[in-house]
Amino acid sequence: MFRRVYFDNSATTAIDERVLEAMMPYLTDNYGNASSIHFFGQQTRSAVDKARHQVAAAVNARPNEIVFTSGGTESNNLAIRGLVEMLSQPSLVTSPERHIVTSTIEHPAVREVCADLEKRGFAVTYLPVYENGIVRVDDVRQAIRENTVLISVMTANNEIGTLQPVAEIGRLVRGLRDSGRRIWFHTDAVQAVGKVKVDVEEMGCDLLSLSGHKFHAPKGIGALYIRRGTRLRSQNVGGRQERGLRGGTEPVAQIVGLGRAAELAADELTERAVRVGAMRDRLEHFVLENIDGSVLNGDAHVRLTNISNISFREIEGEGLLINLDMHGIAVSTGSACSSGSLEPSPVIRSLGRSDDLARGAIRFSLSKDNTDDDIDLVLATLPSAVESLRKLLPGFKSSAET
Repeated sequence: MFRRVYFDNSATTAIDERVLEAMMPYLTDNYGNASSIHFFGQQTRSAVDKARHQVAAAVNARPNEIVFTSGGTESNNLAIRGLVEMLSQPSLVTSPERHIVTSTIEHPAVREVCADLEKRGFAVTYLPVYENGIVRVDDVRQAIRENTVLISVMTANNEIGTLQPVAEIGRLVRGLRDSGRRIWFHTDAVQAVGKVKVDVEEMGCDLLSLSGHKFHAPKGIGALYIRRGTRLRSQNVGGRQERGLRGGTEPVAQIVGLGRAAELAADELTERAVRVGAMRDRLEHFVLENIDGSVLNGDAHVRLTNISNISFREIEGEGLLINLDMHGIAVSTGSACSSGSLEPSPVIRSLGRSDDLARGAIRFSLSKDNTDDDIDLVLATLPSAVESLRKLLPGFKSSAET
């Protein structure tokens, strides 16, 4: 049989069988509306409450600080728009202009929200990340103005996996607030939850976004951590669910799945990271040592254990992706939310890479479901796939000829 392997887990992961098992009763017999006061409703309400406790425990939050959403994009919109729109109400306005600090490598669900807010009169500073793909805290400090109300820097990048200094940024924000400044800190932790320890107290964030399908929960469910005392303007009106911040009937089965996946990810965090990291390193070391013109993107150490982003000189990433897919290997050229764009990845360009290297970038993203046999298939396939594409170039000489 033709064998297929999946190395695009940063785009989405498979649902864990234990998660699906937890969900099934709420897709069949336990179908009540969690907002109803009768037995059927209270049965599902109990399941929602349990999941809220599970998600809260996974990030060291209080259950009443967790609001369920449809995923990372909605969480980011609720966090950023919800905060600045709340602060822009006439009774709270102290300055005609509001300022936001973010980075050049944020996910489109943050970057495009900020760009839209710019059109509405908000000022936004986009911080650089330099060659290692990491924001400098000094740059954050220097970017802060008198009218800065929000800093939004992701915990881990979705394309290159670099871990940002969120705890240091959190301390910076807390210090400013202790001196009387009205400023908040949001972090998009969609790629980090389930991969590294995420502790909202250690990070000092006021808002944190997560999405279930990145750690083996179903698609269409996520959450936003909202620190006590942080006020947001709802972006989804029409119901009083989720403390009035997210109107709409709760998708109980998905919420149960998110809770169970969060619990499993927290319990198995170290085991998964060690095993996945070993596979990632084996793949990466082989590629960098055996394929000429391969370059690692981002920091080699301060990053997630499951992502390896490598550029191949004189290669179009889309062509290599298609070639590998024909051999049964699924990878990506960057964020799934940016698929279809012909422009080089803005994340890779932010590292100072040339257009050639940016266009030749491939992301290998692993999960707990990958095996050493999967790595073997990539190692056996990738060199010839790269060489076959380079043969199409004028004046090509194979490594054997040189």
